[in-house]
Amino acid sequence: MLAVLTMYEIISFFLKVYADGRVCISILHAPGDDPMGYESSAERWSPVQSVEKILLSVVSMLAEPNDESGANVDAAKMWREDRSEFERIAQKLVRKTLGIP
Repeated sequence: MLAVLTMYEIISFFLKVYADGRVCISILHAPGDDPMGYESSAERWSPVQSVEKILLSVVSMLAEPNDESGANVDAAKMWREDRSEFERIAQKLVRKTLGIP
């Protein structure tokens, strides 16, 4: 159970994950128009989205996160302004999860 909780800590530090664990990714947002006007309805969830397209979106989010619309504002700001500190914290959390001092 500790590994799961620690893994949640790593994931929740990521700039595209809200504190409650929800992922900030257009393809998983509720269907319809975006009340903030940021996303088109075509980018949001619909039943025609394939598993492949959803997984590609997740991989893209992890590889090149959009720091202009971060769910975790502190992590997004750190990602933009102090990438080395962001990476240091992320590595520390991963090492903690793996039990590496």
